[in-house]
Amino acid sequence: MFQALPYEGNRSEQFTVVLEQLKSLIHDEPSSIANLANASALLNSFLTEINWVGFYLYDGQELVLGPFQGLPACIRIPLNRGVCGTAAAERKTMVVNDVHEFPGHIACDAAANSEIVVPLIKNGELLGVLDIDSPMKGRFDHEEQLFLEQFAEIISSTM
Repeated sequence: MFQALPYEGNRSEQFTVVLEQLKSLIHDEPSSIANLANASALLNSFLTEINWVGFYLYDGQELVLGPFQGLPACIRIPLNRGVCGTAAAERKTMVVNDVHEFPGHIACDAAANSEIVVPLIKNGELLGVLDIDSPMKGRFDHEEQLFLEQFAEIISSTM
């Protein structure tokens, strides 16, 4: 059972607590959808100054909306389109400090100003992406990127 804990200490210590919470939430749960739903809820409760967090799942041709927290979102995203499609196609994390300057940005939520997208990869295969939007420009830093890449690696292992 999940217990909300106060996130105390420095950021590194807080990140460690969240990663342990994630491991506890997904332990022995075979449903990828349930795990992704809880993972998005966990990040939504931990991260500040965000307005959308969730997953897009790769169906072999394009990204399809998966579990998320936030306003209704774009349902399908082609590879190489927008931040999500680019991160998926290139299989690398994309941090965009100002989405309005990103060529081909897909505006699912007009309030979004910055975004981070982390590919979900298992055994070399693309599974989808973790997508987080913020109304603040420059919201995501390198330390948070490393944390979210660890988070994505843990959740990918269950898919």
